[in-house]
Amino acid sequence: MSQKSTWKKSMMLTLVGASLFGVATVSTVDAATVSSKPAIDTKAEFHNGGSALGAHAEDVKKITVLPIDRAKFWKGQNFDFEVEVKGNVNDVAVTIDGVDAQKYFNKKATLTQHTGYASYRIDQVNFDTVGAKKIVVNANGADGASRRSVNYNVVEEKAQKTAKNVILFVGDGMSMQAKEVARILSKGITEGKYNDLLSMEQMPNMALITTSGYDSIVTDSANSASAYNTGHKAVVNAMGSYANSTKDAFDDPKVETFAEIVSRTKGMSYGMVSTAAVTDATPAALTAHTRRRGEQAAIAYDAFHRDNPPAVVLGGGLQFFLPLDAAGSKRKDSVNLVKEYQDAGYQFATTATELNALSTDKPMLGLFTMNHMNVYMDRAFLPKNPKVLKNFQDQPGLVEMTKKAIDVLDNNPNGFFLMSEGGSVDKQLHTMDWQRAAYDAIELDQAVDYARKYSKAHGDNTLIIVVADHAHGISITGTYSENEGKVGREAVRVYGDAGWPTFVDANKDGFPDNPDADVTLAVQYANAPDHYENYRFQQTPTDPALVEGSGKVIANPKRAPQGARLVEGNLPTMTGETSEVHSADDVVLMAEGPGSEYFRGVMDNTEVFYGMMRALGVKIKK
Repeated sequence: MSQKSTWKKSMMLTLVGASLFGVATVSTVDAATVSSKPAIDTKAEFHNGGSALGAHAEDVKKITVLPIDRAKFWKGQNFDFEVEVKGNVNDVAVTIDGVDAQKYFNKKATLTQHTGYASYRIDQVNFDTVGAKKIVVNANGADGASRRSVNYNVVEEKAQKTAKNVILFVGDGMSMQAKEVARILSKGITEGKYNDLLSMEQMPNMALITTSGYDSIVTDSANSASAYNTGHKAVVNAMGSYANSTKDAFDDPKVETFAEIVSRTKGMSYGMVSTAAVTDATPAALTAHTRRRGEQAAIAYDAFHRDNPPAVVLGGGLQFFLPLDAAGSKRKDSVNLVKEYQDAGYQFATTATELNALSTDKPMLGLFTMNHMNVYMDRAFLPKNPKVLKNFQDQPGLVEMTKKAIDVLDNNPNGFFLMSEGGSVDKQLHTMDWQRAAYDAIELDQAVDYARKYSKAHGDNTLIIVVADHAHGISITGTYSENEGKVGREAVRVYGDAGWPTFVDANKDGFPDNPDADVTLAVQYANAPDHYENYRFQQTPTDPALVEGSGKVIANPKRAPQGARLVEGNLPTMTGETSEVHSADDVVLMAEGPGSEYFRGVMDNTEVFYGMMRALGVKIKK
């Protein structure tokens, strides 16, 4: 396998695409377009960032430059450069610091006229010097001339003490309030002081992370994970790429990811662990380059078919690895990725028992459910319910998977990068089930604690980061108790009447013995559909709303036990949103180890990438 196959054309997938680094991009042109032609005359004269086409007022609406304005790059990081100009275009001239872009990158550009716009593109390029870069675009077309300029910044830094390894823990959707709920349930609070902090909260460095993508104030898990893995913004549903105007979800301008960089330049191993499907947004962002996160079969194929595939893949998502004729498969081809992994020397496990039996001296693939894994509450706490767990009664936990991944990856003397995700903190907040979300956040914290102990036992050689990718609009407004004979909203207690919740952890395993304590938390939601609420724990996971025949979202009557009240939501009723949705709130990042001092104050989510690169002191040679 080679990097040429990262996005190679696959007859089995019926995809048209190309590797980010090594194979020419296949340009897809609308039916009514003309063929590609050389973009500009490279002998044209340029002065002070202008062009032979002349200078005009900035036309942001007409000219799109990808990567976007104020993008930041690591020196030597590969990316695709594309300019789109609306209308029928004759000429496009691009300069970088006054030098023709083709000469600057030593690569020929391609100008393709599509229906309604033209694309100027140079693929597989990078900046080999640090500092500010000014990009100026001048275009001529049927409706006149237009101009646009953007500014980039290129960096290369090194921490005073460098790390050997990086472990990135992502609590998907773990807002500050969700983390606080986990602390209350796991550690307890006495006379206003917490009995202890979560392990992640004991890490010495902290920052607030902004979460928006470049198309919307509210992010999803794909473009937020992409920011962490590339240092670049993306749009909702996209990762590892900037969204262009073509219909193809795989031909968008790509950006090299952290895992791709450290594996090709430092020979490091990398792996992904998740309680969600391993092809879901957060783990997929380690390798994927697409603007549609839903293309999970293609994402699974691409992660393996590259120069440096992950050494460890553990989580859910078996349905995207099985061939079409296998029961439960979600593929549309005959590709058997499980067999391909095994043929390449990977060990394979489908249960916790099988995972524990695997040796740590070989790479491994573990897929424990068809889609997302069950949450801690149903998988490890409550009596096993076959209606919930179905045929997957023996699933490992996040701590077990993280331990196994570290044991395998630690064999590489060049170091490793591991992403470990508590994927269902988010999924349970979507379904307005904060108790299940809290138990998954506690499980994530126990995985963090293991990683911290591992690093200390190895000379503090690992940068450990814990961060959410986005927030949920939940808040603790007091406590809830039916002891006075009240139910529903009348049993919500605030201010001095709230007192303390009565969760008990008698066996000291970090999880409350009863998720439905006599006095529990009053957790409220800022953005939700119509739903029934009684503040009590649900023994069986139940969606808060459903879509009736007319297409209108209504409260799910199955969430209406004794004392439940109908709560009018604040989401539109005709968009199909049957669950609580993400918020635009900042999230907290906690870090420890070499390079962790980088994280302080308020930071953009793209800075996580640069903090990890800086911690390793990555130098990309030509």
